[in-house]
Amino acid sequence: MGQKRQKAGVNTRLAHMGNDPRDFFGFVNPPVVHASTVLFPDAATMAARNQKYTYGTRGTPTTDALAAAMNELEGAAGTIIVPSGLAAVCVPLLAFLSAGDHVLIVDSVYHPTRRFADTMLKRLGVDVQYYDPLAGAQITGLMKPNTKVVFTESPGSNTFEMQDIPAIAAAAHEGGAVVMMDNTWATPLYFRPLDHGVDISIHAATKYPAGHSDLLLGTVSANDACFERLYDTFLTLGACAGPDDVYQVLRGLRTMGVRLARHQESALEIARWLEGQPGVAQVLHPALESHPGHAIWKRDFSGASGIFSIVLDGGGEPAAHAFLDALEIFGLGYSWGGYESLAVHVFLGDRTIATGPYAGPVIRLQIGLEDVDDLKADIEKGLNAARTC
Repeated sequence: MGQKRQKAGVNTRLAHMGNDPRDFFGFVNPPVVHASTVLFPDAATMAARNQKYTYGTRGTPTTDALAAAMNELEGAAGTIIVPSGLAAVCVPLLAFLSAGDHVLIVDSVYHPTRRFADTMLKRLGVDVQYYDPLAGAQITGLMKPNTKVVFTESPGSNTFEMQDIPAIAAAAHEGGAVVMMDNTWATPLYFRPLDHGVDISIHAATKYPAGHSDLLLGTVSANDACFERLYDTFLTLGACAGPDDVYQVLRGLRTMGVRLARHQESALEIARWLEGQPGVAQVLHPALESHPGHAIWKRDFSGASGIFSIVLDGGGEPAAHAFLDALEIFGLGYSWGGYESLAVHVFLGDRTIATGPYAGPVIRLQIGLEDVDDLKADIEKGLNAARTC
C-alpha cells in the first residue's frame, strides 16, 4: 500500500503493516522462522557477513515484520523485540547508563522498573533518584551534570498521574539527557511519544498488542539519535524473543484497534458510573473531567485504554480483600490488556513522593471485552462486600 497507507485509517493500517504478502508467495502472514544458525553461500560472504540474515539473535523475517509494524506505529527509526515488557525497560536503561551516571525516574513507575533500578542499577554504580510525576518543566531543578536518562511513564502505574511529557522532554534535552517513556497504557494508537520529544518508547506488547493474556513480549522503539546504541546493547545482551511469541503479537496487532476501542468505551462507561457509586471515594481515570491530569490527557492523547483505578471509601486491607473476593467475573491477577477483566489491590508502599493521600485502598481494574452491564453487577457485589466487611 506504500504511501497510500500513511493516509489510511488506523484499522486499515493495522491490517496491512509489517509485511508484504508478495514477499512470501502471497501468504497474508509472514512465516514463523525458528532460527539460530544461518548458512552462508561461501567463505567470503561469511567473513564479511554480507547477507541480510547472519544469526538468529540478529533478526529473522518474523522479527523484522513486527519491528517494521512498530516503526510505523511509533514513527521510529528502529525497534528491537525483546522477551518481556520488563526486558523492554531494562535493555534501554542498560544501554544509556554507566557507573557514575544519574537517572531520574518518575515515582509512579511500574514496580518491576523500580526494583530493577533499586537493585541492578544501584549495584552497577548508577545514582537513582525518583521525582514527582507532576513535576513537568520543574524537573530542570533536579537535573545534574551527570544526568543521562529521564524515565517517564504517563499515566503512572496504578494511580494514573499524568505527566507533562513535552515539558519534561524539553528540560531533559536541555540538560543533555535521553528521555525514555513506558507507553504501555496508551499504546502508539493513542499516544506517540517520539512525536512529543521522547527519544525511546517502551511497550509491554504482552498487553494490548498481544491481547489474549497468553504470552510475554516487549518492544523498544527509538529515534535516529538513539537507535544505534540501543540496538548494539540489544545484540550484546542477546535479549531476543522467540518467533512464536513475535508472530502472535504481530497477529494481535491486526485487531488491536477494534479491541482497544471496545476497552476504552467500556472502561469510560464504568468509570463514569463508579463516580456515583456508594463506597467509592475517587475514580482515577485520566479521561474523566474530574481527574487532576485531564487537561494534559486531552491535550496530548487521542484516546484511553481499559485500565484505571478506584479508591474505596475507607476500610483498609480487609475492605480491599472483601471487594476482590466477592468478584465473580473479574479475575484476580496481574497484567492487563487481555480480553478478560481483572482486579488487583494496589501496593503503594514502595513510593517516596507519589503516595496520595488516598481515602482508602486503591483497586486497579482492567476492563475486558465482557458486557458492561455484567461487569457493573460484578463490581456492585464487590462494593457491597467492602462496605459490610
